[in-house]
Amino acid sequence: MTVRRGVRARRGTLVVHHRPASGGPGAQSSPATVGFVVSRAVGNSVVRHRVTRRLRHVVRERLAELPGGSTTVVRALPASAGADFAVLAADFATAVQAVRRSRP
Repeated sequence: MTVRRGVRARRGTLVVHHRPASGGPGAQSSPATVGFVVSRAVGNSVVRHRVTRRLRHVVRERLAELPGGSTTVVRALPASAGADFAVLAADFATAVQAVRRSRP
């Protein structure tokens, strides 16, 4: 649902899909939810798991910036396989800023 209807921002190594919290009662008080999509196009199992671990660490550092109750999906592009941690962190930070600015 988030990938289809959310706001999308693409950066060099990843795509961030973001969907704000629904208007239900208590939606803002629940924590933000983040999911990851790392396809076989990124690499073999070892590479995909390494990318996922790095992305989890990047998101954990910036989770407080995401509004409560929102849903975010981080989709790794094939370029993320060769990217180091700093590049992933920079791409995620700029993508999150972009989706938060263009949010309805």
